[in-house]
Amino acid sequence: MTVERVKYVIWAADLERATAFYQTVFGAELIRTNSHISELGIAGATIGIHSGGEGKRTWTGISLQVADVVTGAAEVIAHGGGLTREPQEEDGEAPHLAMCFDTDGNEFMLIRKR
Repeated sequence: MTVERVKYVIWAADLERATAFYQTVFGAELIRTNSHISELGIAGATIGIHSGGEGKRTWTGISLQVADVVTGAAEVIAHGGGLTREPQEEDGEAPHLAMCFDTDGNEFMLIRKR
């Protein structure tokens, strides 16, 4: 079997709002959209945002590597998301991890290269 593409799908109670969040915060490219799903490209990966979600807090397993976790976390908050774990220094190094959630409660990690 040949895999043509891998797409990770998350749920959203408000498809338009969730799509805008990922486009604004992460510069996601809109691949396609209809009334049920938006497909977004981020750093070569595809994330599908499917309508019909309940807006409940859900761990996704998505990890997004950024240059500065503190700045990234601030952008998440500024655009309606939030944090479940603030970026923290570890062993005298700059923060390398922030646990975040989007506007529909989908949890993800911001990390920096170590």
